[in-house]
Amino acid sequence: MTDSLTITRPDDWHLHLRDGDMLRAVLPETARHFGRAIIMPNLVPPVVTGDQAAAYRDRILAALPQGMSFAPLMTLYLTEDTDPEDVAAAHASGLVTAVKLYPAGATTNSASGVTNFDKVRPVLEKMAEIGLPLCTHGEVTDPDIDIFDREAVFIDRVLDPIRRATPGLRVVMEHITTANAADYVRSQGTVDGGDLGATITTHHLIINRNAILVGGIKPHYYCLPVAKREEHRLALRAAATSGDKRFFLGTDSAPHTDANKLSACGCAGCFTATNTMALLAHVFEEDGALDHLEGFASKHGPAFYRLPENKATLTLVKSDAPVHIPQSIATPDGPVTVFDPGFPVHWTVA
Repeated sequence: MTDSLTITRPDDWHLHLRDGDMLRAVLPETARHFGRAIIMPNLVPPVVTGDQAAAYRDRILAALPQGMSFAPLMTLYLTEDTDPEDVAAAHASGLVTAVKLYPAGATTNSASGVTNFDKVRPVLEKMAEIGLPLCTHGEVTDPDIDIFDREAVFIDRVLDPIRRATPGLRVVMEHITTANAADYVRSQGTVDGGDLGATITTHHLIINRNAILVGGIKPHYYCLPVAKREEHRLALRAAATSGDKRFFLGTDSAPHTDANKLSACGCAGCFTATNTMALLAHVFEEDGALDHLEGFASKHGPAFYRLPENKATLTLVKSDAPVHIPQSIATPDGPVTVFDPGFPVHWTVA
């Protein structure tokens, strides 16, 4: 039985850090384990220009505790007014690693997102030209489409037409939640990679929609895209643990205070930065795939983004007794609950 596993230091290819006091409170939870992270730009106001991305990066680095090593990989929020030349300049300077597409109204702070995809075609064409990836929140927001079907409809109505109209555009389907999405990724290119990749979150490997709704509504399991049926969770597990280089870790760790999670609105997001690596070790061991954990968490993402792997390592150890995971992280605005997998966890980061 494996009781210790050393892997290349992992990266998080989808992370929310927020700003101000919340940024300072949650950043150490990621920097403790992860070498880099793709930083989401959906602040208020959103990060839409190179200058704004540079300022946000500086705030992140200023909040990094002394002695911690962490590189924020910045993104721009795609709007219908985004300037292709500003995007190209931010990429050429090494500042921006990707551009994020939010369909307007799809998730937290997405009101400035895209409604008319024809208006962003010049930006997408420029991105294809310079090799800058597009990260997609893959849901349509049409009120007549059921929330559990929005990812599958997005693939058919938005994603596939965009990719066909923009040859060479490199796309990351972020936080996929369905067998439809996993199948679409597999249908494109080869297992060694290409122009399409997908991130999978920690929590979507663990919960299905029953976790949110059975025995009372559980707001701390509510996220967007919302968790789906068990058959989809199992499809995600199969993709993540397969060793296929097109799938890699993006936690979508999203901090909200308990007051906001438990409000009448019930903000969407699961905070998993603290315990992701321990939970992934549990999942991959359970599926007999510990030998594929390093690829999923540490190697496939850098390969897609054409970045070097981290030089440092991270060691996970397994104990006989369940390990203690903090219930919440304190912030000046109130506690942020850490994702509870609903089972004892025996793995921890050494």
